[in-house]
Amino acid sequence: MRAPIAVFFLMISGPLAAAEGDNAARLARLQGQVSADRIEADIERLVGFGTRHTLSVTDSETRGIGAARRWVKSEFEKISSECGGCLEVITVSDFVEGEERIPERTEVVNVVAVQRGRLDPDRIVMMSGDIDSRVSDPLDATSDSPGANDNASGLAGVLEAARVLSKEKFAGTIVYAGLSGEEQGLFGGKILARYALDHGWRVKAVLNNDMIGNIEGLDGVIDNSTARVFSEGVRATETPEEAKTRRFTGGEVDSPSRNLARHIDQLADDFIPNLDVMMVYRLDRFGRGGHHRPFNAVGIPGVRIMETHENYTRQHQDLRTEGGIAYGDVIEGVNFDYARKLTSLNVVALAAMASAPPFPANVEIEGAVKPSTTLKWTRPEGKAARNLEGYRIHWRLTDAPQWTHSVDVGDVEEFTLENTVIDNYFFGVSSLSKDGAESPVVFPGAAGSFGD
Repeated sequence: MRAPIAVFFLMISGPLAAAEGDNAARLARLQGQVSADRIEADIERLVGFGTRHTLSVTDSETRGIGAARRWVKSEFEKISSECGGCLEVITVSDFVEGEERIPERTEVVNVVAVQRGRLDPDRIVMMSGDIDSRVSDPLDATSDSPGANDNASGLAGVLEAARVLSKEKFAGTIVYAGLSGEEQGLFGGKILARYALDHGWRVKAVLNNDMIGNIEGLDGVIDNSTARVFSEGVRATETPEEAKTRRFTGGEVDSPSRNLARHIDQLADDFIPNLDVMMVYRLDRFGRGGHHRPFNAVGIPGVRIMETHENYTRQHQDLRTEGGIAYGDVIEGVNFDYARKLTSLNVVALAAMASAPPFPANVEIEGAVKPSTTLKWTRPEGKAARNLEGYRIHWRLTDAPQWTHSVDVGDVEEFTLENTVIDNYFFGVSSLSKDGAESPVVFPGAAGSFGD
């Protein structure tokens, strides 16, 4: 155990500050490598399968969910061949039956590519998009269902992120996931979340991309400069005892998913030109759901990244024209440069988190009836900690949406902020790598824990 340090403020200076530019330069370079043309080509290819409904045909080579998922797998394999086999491409599936939207026994197949980290390969950040599509009737598996924006845009973003990031090496592992069964009840996410737990994956973040290509809202707004990030405020797996503690110590707006959203918001400000993140303090859109939810349900942090202004005439609609309005999710409704921008945000977030050292673990806080606040955490050992430079303490007023103050404290396991009253602020800790990569901020206690 390293001795605690007691100071009020340290200027960011010396090697740590200089190194931050190295990581920043890489993130700026990576976001610039995302191609709108490649995203367009992938969306066009996915639309070309006619329908990708979960219950559609699987034995055709040109139409249906079977052909679509085999193509996704072949694209991951092609990407892997270009990086010397750096991706492990697998399918993760299970059978579902007796459900409202899957009445008959159906295999739900996810296509997953794993890019193993060099130092901490079991620590995972994931980007997901959905393979499947639907029209008005959720059981209609035969009608044309292009699903250009919902959700070929998100899946094309996943493929493009894999193309860009597979050329790099990272400390932690990145997983690229094409999920199925979303429109039928989030079954692909449930299957992959269960697989992750069964195989000991330490998933720190799931970036679910669902509809990242529409800029023309049904509200009349045309907007290509904002994106929404939805995140749960309280962990779904919180126990009654943890809830009792949270009631007295705070944490209602500091779940790991919420601080993941804050991290993404900050990265957008720093690295994505002309893109502002709207953090939405809600699990998903009002009364609706997405494929990050099954991960949240088992305690895995996750957020939904998507467009700000939706067009409901282009979602879950039969292809038709009524009253002069063209209904249907066709490729003409996708803005490819906007999809590129949101994909770039994912690329930067994945690279930043995969480059960071292990996220702070076992973060604790104390300071009741004192003029100072002390934070403690557990420092990792071994190979996983090789890129660890130190830690950063963060704090903010309790009504502030984003972390506003920070101090770098070095490679320690305990730090005291003198003359900073615990009652007046929320606090957290992030880890810093030797090249300046930073983890998301971890709020103390079970309320903010990203897990072991």
